[in-house]
Amino acid sequence: MILKDLSNAGVSIWLDDLSRDRIQNGTLEKLIAQSSVVGVTTNPSIFSAAISKSALYAPDIKKFAAAGQSVSQITTSLTTDDVRSACDLFSEIYKNSGGVDGRVSIEVDPDLAHDIDATVARGLELSKIIDRANLMIKVPATIAGLSAITKLTSLGISVNVTLIFSVERYRAVAEAYLVGLEQRLATGGEISQIHSVASLFVSRVDTDIDAQLSKIEGGSSLHGKAGLANAHLAYEAFANAFHSPRFNFLQERGAKLQRPLWASTGVKDKTQDPTKYVVELVAPTVVNTMPEGTLDIVRESGVVRGDTVTKQYEQAREILAALTKIGINLPEVFIRLENEGLAKFEQSWNELLQTVASVAN
Repeated sequence: MILKDLSNAGVSIWLDDLSRDRIQNGTLEKLIAQSSVVGVTTNPSIFSAAISKSALYAPDIKKFAAAGQSVSQITTSLTTDDVRSACDLFSEIYKNSGGVDGRVSIEVDPDLAHDIDATVARGLELSKIIDRANLMIKVPATIAGLSAITKLTSLGISVNVTLIFSVERYRAVAEAYLVGLEQRLATGGEISQIHSVASLFVSRVDTDIDAQLSKIEGGSSLHGKAGLANAHLAYEAFANAFHSPRFNFLQERGAKLQRPLWASTGVKDKTQDPTKYVVELVAPTVVNTMPEGTLDIVRESGVVRGDTVTKQYEQAREILAALTKIGINLPEVFIRLENEGLAKFEQSWNELLQTVASVAN
């Protein structure tokens, strides 16, 4: 089975979706049992779609509204209830994997992305409300987010760092995690229960760069190559950061790897192999979070060839150098993608609040 082959090659398959319907109708349990799914990620867009398209939330919305909860409080109640239920579904996987998998992620409110203290406070609040050991708090990898990652890690919170686009920012995320572990260890805190993933977005890089390449003479030869090259070099940065004397010292005291997580793995360009952001990103100790459509395509037509990352570093450097040479400003692309990602999540969050308000009233 292709999905089991992926797992055996070191890839943890997490589903990039969650809804009350999926929890209650058994489809999530089925994916766990039959498709090697060992975790779930969520974001504001996922919750917005789930709540706007389902009748299952209306009774709770009305109940919470009658109890005097604000729209924001109701939204928190709905999303944290779903995540808690999902955590319970994955509790056996969490236990059997030693806490590595069986993880469910919930994101701090997107309008807090540039506020360190508010992000930390919200992360602690969500952790307390959900009250499950296999929860991960998602924090965007903004400049402010880096400090929040360190602080939450130092307080014993497992963090899923999201919206990473560049290798440079990936390195900063790894540093933020390591500093958080060091700070906690220095104060006598336990670090063995802390886990983290660093979510690098892949397809969005190609979408942006390919649009530019279509207007550049000779750009077609580099079409569809930037996202994978960028991810391959992020994995190299991971290997350097976590196979080092610094991390060895922490690991001897219980520290766990901050695994790379490949996000945005649905292929947008229909001329490209729809499994590419899965089968070309196989390496030890990674996570690939997929929408169900991508999961289905990989199950049907994916070909697992073992490690497709660690021998690609030099080629990846050549691809990114060639992009720069023909006029692609990579730092500008990465900043734009981060801003667009934050704006998209904030828009989805506001739409979610509006949906809840319309039912509550």
